[in-house]
Amino acid sequence: MRSPVMQCPWPGVGGRAALPEETRGSSVHRMSRIHWKTAPDEHDFPAALAYLELLLLPATAQQLVAALREAPDLTKKSKDLLRASGLDALHGTNPHVAKDIHKIRTDAPLSPVLLVRGDARDARPLVVADGYHRICAVHIIDEDAEIHCRIVDIGS
Repeated sequence: MRSPVMQCPWPGVGGRAALPEETRGSSVHRMSRIHWKTAPDEHDFPAALAYLELLLLPATAQQLVAALREAPDLTKKSKDLLRASGLDALHGTNPHVAKDIHKIRTDAPLSPVLLVRGDARDARPLVVADGYHRICAVHIIDEDAEIHCRIVDIGS
């Protein structure tokens, strides 16, 4: 049985085109205030662990998630997180991205994203352990917007 597909609340095919015509490039679009929770949601940590265990040994993934629980909160631009991770921004038509765009538009706070720092010396990209859809949603709203995040090093 297929689950229902959440429609993007704005017309268009995705990316910036998925935003209402009257807000694209306007001060309303650029000045959207994005609200953040003071700490990641508790369910973000098991989600990060599940993803990291696909990339790393389980013990290493568990150490990283434990470090993410204690890591300080930082802010980074959405465009920089996407570039450092090597990931493409998903379109606004993606159901999870659309859900986060709706949260932004209704002033609901987003959970900070959880990251594992990359290393340019050995071409290891930033790993988005949890929060990829939130990064994409913010990027669609304003690529220069600051994203609240926690970052840990692989050796931590």
